[in-house]
Amino acid sequence: MRIVVTDHAFADVRHERDIAAAVSADFDVFDAHTESDAVTAVTGADVALVNFAPMTERSLAAMNEGAVVVRYGIGYDNVDLDAANKLGISVCNVPDYGGDTVADHAVTLLLMLVRKVTQFDRIVADGKWIPATDLAPIVATAATTVGLLGTGRIGLAVATRLAPFGFEVIAYDPYADAAVADEYGIELVDLDTLFSRSNVLSLHAPATTETHKVVGRANIAKMPFGSYIVNTSRGALVDEDAVLEALDNGQLAGVGLDVFDPEPLAPEHGLRSHPHAILTPHAAFYSEQSLEALQRLAAEEAGRGIRGEPLRCMVNTPARPA
Repeated sequence: MRIVVTDHAFADVRHERDIAAAVSADFDVFDAHTESDAVTAVTGADVALVNFAPMTERSLAAMNEGAVVVRYGIGYDNVDLDAANKLGISVCNVPDYGGDTVADHAVTLLLMLVRKVTQFDRIVADGKWIPATDLAPIVATAATTVGLLGTGRIGLAVATRLAPFGFEVIAYDPYADAAVADEYGIELVDLDTLFSRSNVLSLHAPATTETHKVVGRANIAKMPFGSYIVNTSRGALVDEDAVLEALDNGQLAGVGLDVFDPEPLAPEHGLRSHPHAILTPHAAFYSEQSLEALQRLAAEEAGRGIRGEPLRCMVNTPARPA
């Protein structure tokens, strides 16, 4: 039996190594970035723990029959699920390792934007001193509507954190449970209403064909003039060029972006130097506690995979041998 880590950015892989030892499996760690790297890493593997390595059909085909892929994190955009289904490979994610940390980051960006903290800081750091009203308007949180695109674990955690500030919270999520939304003080609306009423739009949806570039020119234009966008979800949800245009013409008063498509954001992109953009380098997931949970939960799933036990968080429906 063989367990591999295709790529990672952790301080160590002790949880993964311990699981491999517990099941007497061979264990190898790679730094795979290309498809060829990934093929080399996973050839003959029964379980692959994957960060960003491209798990294409060719990569998956190099694994053993009935293999398991465990994606470090919530998303699994780099895994070809159709190919995995065809090849009989199970794909798992780790959806619950750091939702609170991402929610903390999203709300931090949101509050910095609506209070214009970064703009005030840059002015003072530049040796200037201005009346607060020079950056008008700054609207009270109780007079501000926050729209959530998605009401999964993280969206609901964001709503919980917003409640003490008095924000009105609305959301669009075609899969939302109305009773749960009501419990969290969230008004469910359709997509057009989400954009037309949101003074701040916070994104918490997966990257799908339906959500691809949903924050584009047409939908941004529906938002109240001088609105804000926060994205700690998936870069593919946002048309970055449309966002830059909207910042330049004032339709958007600011953005807080942690994820981009592609990553990293191009060095020459205008968002990097825009005075009304707060950018972080895909860091919303990170705390020492969230990384510890991520590796532990991923390693535990790998152990279930290698032992042939039911998997906790499978995201596909692999074909089984006749």
